[in-house]
Amino acid sequence: MGFGFGQRRGGELPVELTGFVGRTEEIALIRAELARSRLVTLAGPGGVGKSRTAMRAAAGLTARFPDGVWLAELSGLRDPELLLASLAAVLELPEQPGMGTLDAMVAHLRERRLLIILDTCEHLLDACAMLSDVLLREAPGVSVLATSRQPLDVPGERCLTIAPLDPAESLELFVQRAASVVPGFAVTGANRAQLLALVGRLDGMPLALELAAVRLRAVPLAELATRLDRRFEVLTGGRRTAHTRHQTLRTAIGWSHELCTAQERLLWARLSVFAGSFDVSAAERVCAGGKLAREDVLPALIGLVDKSVVQRTGEDGDRYRLLDSIREYGADWLARAGDVEAVRERHLASMRELGQRFWDELLTPAQPGLHAAVRDRIADLRVAMAYAYEAPERARDGLWLAAQLAPYWRAAGTLSEGRHWIDKGLDLAPAVCEERAWGLLMTGIFGIWTADLGTASERFPLAREAADQVGTERVARFADAYLGALAALGGEVDEGLAALAEARDRIVAAEDGLGIGVVHYEEALLRAVLGDTDRALRLCEAGLAYLEGTGDRQLFASTLVVQGTIQWLAGEYETSAEPLHRGLEAAGEIGEALVVALACLALSWHAAREERYVRAAWLLGYAENTRSLSGDPVAMLPSMLEQQESVEKAAAEALGAEEFGRWRGRGARMQGAAVLAAVRAGADEPPGATPGDAGAAVGPPADGRPAAPALTRREREVAALVAQGLSNREVAERLVISKRTADAHVEHIFAKLGITSRHEIPAVLE
Repeated sequence: MGFGFGQRRGGELPVELTGFVGRTEEIALIRAELARSRLVTLAGPGGVGKSRTAMRAAAGLTARFPDGVWLAELSGLRDPELLLASLAAVLELPEQPGMGTLDAMVAHLRERRLLIILDTCEHLLDACAMLSDVLLREAPGVSVLATSRQPLDVPGERCLTIAPLDPAESLELFVQRAASVVPGFAVTGANRAQLLALVGRLDGMPLALELAAVRLRAVPLAELATRLDRRFEVLTGGRRTAHTRHQTLRTAIGWSHELCTAQERLLWARLSVFAGSFDVSAAERVCAGGKLAREDVLPALIGLVDKSVVQRTGEDGDRYRLLDSIREYGADWLARAGDVEAVRERHLASMRELGQRFWDELLTPAQPGLHAAVRDRIADLRVAMAYAYEAPERARDGLWLAAQLAPYWRAAGTLSEGRHWIDKGLDLAPAVCEERAWGLLMTGIFGIWTADLGTASERFPLAREAADQVGTERVARFADAYLGALAALGGEVDEGLAALAEARDRIVAAEDGLGIGVVHYEEALLRAVLGDTDRALRLCEAGLAYLEGTGDRQLFASTLVVQGTIQWLAGEYETSAEPLHRGLEAAGEIGEALVVALACLALSWHAAREERYVRAAWLLGYAENTRSLSGDPVAMLPSMLEQQESVEKAAAEALGAEEFGRWRGRGARMQGAAVLAAVRAGADEPPGATPGDAGAAVGPPADGRPAAPALTRREREVAALVAQGLSNREVAERLVISKRTADAHVEHIFAKLGITSRHEIPAVLE
């Protein structure tokens, strides 16, 4: 899910790394249609610029949608069953115990005013249509902007066809891209006719124009125009007939393909197995082999970037991706080459290596980076698991990979997706094996975390039985601990606690770091539920003593927040705040949303005790929105629910019911990064907030000027330097980023703020 930490934050659109040309009328029409219709679909062929146009139009709508513009990039998602979980992750919506994902999403969105961009829907058409239909009916403040090669066909949908660029815009785009590869390139009286003929032959398709423009690096304009014209004539039998736009794009892609070296073509085909972005090392691991040696991958990749076949992405430009149309073309060639299985096997091996590293180094300083790596590569992890499940002999690999990702599924708040993948593996690998034992155990633990005690009671005995059969003592220890806890919760208190303590002793004796971290804080919760707070706090101290210094953030944060919560409930108010703050910081490093929510809940009690009722209200709102307490195991603490109700009552009386409700709503609308920053600053009010902003009218202020959208941290840094008079190159040097990235940031700032001159930035920042 990301939770807004360590990646592009929720509600932020990606930075445009290349200039945007034209579409003035289309963008105005899209914005006008979104004022009249809550579902607008941009339809058109691949490569026509639907995604860029959608994001450019949406970038100017932040004032209209005070709860954000949220981008769901769907091109890497292949399983329609995962659409809801993926969108929930984008919206930073952890799962709600006892609620289906769709119900939880509707409940989350019902009182919000936001825009969701569903980008690239055509391969998930039915799922996207169903979701959009539900949101239109159940969440009146939500609008959807979709891009697709065909309409969603949902009642209330307004479909706009994104046409190719007109001749003038086509020429502008071509010249702009040409100037980036041939410095000083411009339209002149001598070359205008050739340029117009060339861009006219490409039917105004932006992707085709970009692919052609890069050829100017090696071929003079006159020769380029002649070659392209011949290319089309060959395909039409010498007639200058008009292609369909699809044929034009395929022709342009095919022509670029022919102009690639043999190694570049081979790499292009093999890169098509990546569903998301990739880095150089991933490309080398997956694509090297046979006629393409490992040392040849990087030069071939550079060649594909130079030809605009591969796009650079990421703030530092250190990751790469294929556009959908380019990927499809490469996949066709990979299939023709008969190389698909070998490349997909290497792709699966690469993802299994990531999963194993994530599992093995979980309790090390590498943990935050590994959580980020899994988050960034989740589309490829899904593809790898799906491929593993295509053949019975690979099902165990997919099952183990899904189980290894359990800490990620929890941190991301997407346990239903984790269970989807694990259950699929359990169905496809019915024979007893170590992977099956782990899968049963993890889904049982998911049941505990979501208060689905029925599933937990079913899975733990099966996991224990499988562990016995295959000799997996580690699974047996975990299962015994949870079976003891379930027995204690079910009324067999003494027997259950004895079994849990015996299992804990075995875990400690085995020096099982993961087990030690988990069993201490989870047993502490159980002891607190049963009224033994002294023993609970001693367990927290023992767990922290082990975890301190390991580099782990996830279990460390969980234990700290549990400790602080129990201390508060035990009346140790002064000592409670420190572990809550430390736990909040640690959880924020990996985006552990549920732990942050619990920390914020307990900190709201502190705020109320200090009579800082505005702070108490928004902290409470954030915590309640992120995690419903009705099904959490910790909610079985009657004193915890009583404390929550007491704080709500006190804050409502102090502020008045209406103002309390507005501040509570403000907290519910905050993202994790903003909450962390506000707590860290000790703020009574979140930055930029007013009590009434949750219910502010949609639209521009009374003076007619649109509200300036918030800049990202990096954009603020860039804007501040530009305001000091630094050039883009000086900004790049100061921030240690590429000149191209600095250019893109400045252009994006201009678009966000609606300004046209660098001299306007200081005034806007004020």
